[in-house]
Amino acid sequence: MNLTLIETGGTICMADGPEGLRPAPEKVAAALAQIAPGQGLDHQKLEPLVDSADVGPTVWNRLLDRIEAAQGPVIVTHGTDTMAFTGAALDAALAGQGRCIVLTGSMHPLGLPGSDAEGNLSLAIQTALGGAAGLHLAFDGACLPAGCVTKADSQSAAAFVRAGDAGAPPPVARRFDPAKSLGIVTLTPGLAPRALTAMLEPLDGAVLRVFGAGTMPGALGQTLMGFKGKPMIAVSQCAQGGLAPGAYAAGAALWAAGVENGGRMSAEQALTRLWLRLSVASPKA
Repeated sequence: MNLTLIETGGTICMADGPEGLRPAPEKVAAALAQIAPGQGLDHQKLEPLVDSADVGPTVWNRLLDRIEAAQGPVIVTHGTDTMAFTGAALDAALAGQGRCIVLTGSMHPLGLPGSDAEGNLSLAIQTALGGAAGLHLAFDGACLPAGCVTKADSQSAAAFVRAGDAGAPPPVARRFDPAKSLGIVTLTPGLAPRALTAMLEPLDGAVLRVFGAGTMPGALGQTLMGFKGKPMIAVSQCAQGGLAPGAYAAGAALWAAGVENGGRMSAEQALTRLWLRLSVASPKA
């Protein structure tokens, strides 16, 4: 079986540096020689390797190019901080293609005593060799659907939990337009209208994290109406349950302003799906 591993960076490949952990290009290759000797893996690297804090639409597009060029299952090693965003992005862009893609990473670098990295990498290889269609996250002894997870713990090896909607609609585009500016805006008690204005004005589209089943501070209603026509999706700040438009008067301003109901989508899913919708379709779309 043709098996490709695309290394992007992240904690799994890092070593100590003067300012803290930073990518070490030799680490994954050395681990693969021990974990999968003779496997004939096509080990590719994105250059430069990056902390996942710097992953966004440009890296997503580069990954999609590599994935679509690969002949068989693909493993992507990635940092954990934005793993859920990349999972949601790939899930939406690759919808309907029936590929076997496995994301993995770790909370501790390869080669350290007690690290989770070797186990996660081994699980990713086993999952990819199984060839089951779908986008998988191999982490802490389990395989989760990588398109609907969120990072819920910054320290534990069990860092990810399921979140959001398992279904992905057919994308409008297959690549993300890096020139677009999108963001997630969390509505909080006491948020000043001028602050909401400052956050929304420069964005081409936004995901609004609102309260509960879909409410927001009444003081922000008029401000939000001023952005009617800007593409916006509302999702709940709650991990489960989603939104219920019309349940509370305190949410009426959201729907009056034309904000889309994100239902049970996670913020990661809403952001990446909106980004695809606003992106110009590429020749591969």
